[in-house]
Amino acid sequence: MRALLVVNPRATATTQRSRDILVRALESAVDLTVRYTERRGHATTLARAAAESGVDVVVTLGGDGTVNEAVNGLMTAPAALAGLAGLPAFRLPALAVVPGGSTNVFARALGLPRGWADGTSVILDGLRDGRHRVISLGRADDRYFTFTAGLGLDAAVVRRVEQARLRGRTSTPGLYLRALAGQVFTGADRADPPLTLERPGESSEPGLGTVIVQNTAPWTYVGDRPVDPNPDASFDLGLDLLALRRLKVSATARTVTQLAWRSGDPHGKHVFRLHDLAEFTVVSSRPQAFQLDGDYLGERQKVHFVSVPSALRVIC
Repeated sequence: MRALLVVNPRATATTQRSRDILVRALESAVDLTVRYTERRGHATTLARAAAESGVDVVVTLGGDGTVNEAVNGLMTAPAALAGLAGLPAFRLPALAVVPGGSTNVFARALGLPRGWADGTSVILDGLRDGRHRVISLGRADDRYFTFTAGLGLDAAVVRRVEQARLRGRTSTPGLYLRALAGQVFTGADRADPPLTLERPGESSEPGLGTVIVQNTAPWTYVGDRPVDPNPDASFDLGLDLLALRRLKVSATARTVTQLAWRSGDPHGKHVFRLHDLAEFTVVSSRPQAFQLDGDYLGERQKVHFVSVPSALRVIC
């Protein structure tokens, strides 16, 4: 079995020693090639080339951003494009994820252990036993995502966090909470929500202040605790959506408080949720922050979302 290990050397939860241990462990089970990412988007190039060369498994060591890039490389390989009308999962290398970032939402949503060492053990067992799971993905225009996408408030918070990290700050739950508070109090969209949801055969839903899309549950984690606005979201179904009709400070604070409780379940007149959607479009009257799998991707005024069933095999 041939495998490619894609390593993000800047992953926050790994060291050179842990990377060396991982390489030796994988070499005991597969014919391994190791490549280190050198820039943003490099994992996409490496994974696409691996798929084109007939590699059996692509393993990532990094955070959710590295996973997202690798998935996009696999899903844009010629074998995937040829199989999108059928089952692309069985035309592509399987994906194995070793958690190496600060949050690792995708790996944890799959049920993998939080630490890289325990995660590696699970992956090695899966490789030896031929065990995998077929999951669906989300697609936003031409970019795939594994667990979440957002337009508006949550993406603006991601943008603030990324800017803080560029200034040397460490990614922590406290940093996200401060970014959220800053965006809520200074954002310009509270009085005039710019987003409209459009669905085939349904009336449009205007006046939305932010839209969060989930391909699985949970949406994210705060430390060890999952944050679950759409707990029925699943890798086996379509996309789930949570939108807020307005972003007034009091209403937004109430929703955040509801999410902070272990049961989650945000509710109220300003909360709009949908389950198991095949496709929809979000249109904005002005440019809005946009994120996929926790990576800020600039501003958009229109994004078309599609659920891609049976898209990928994952070792877990």
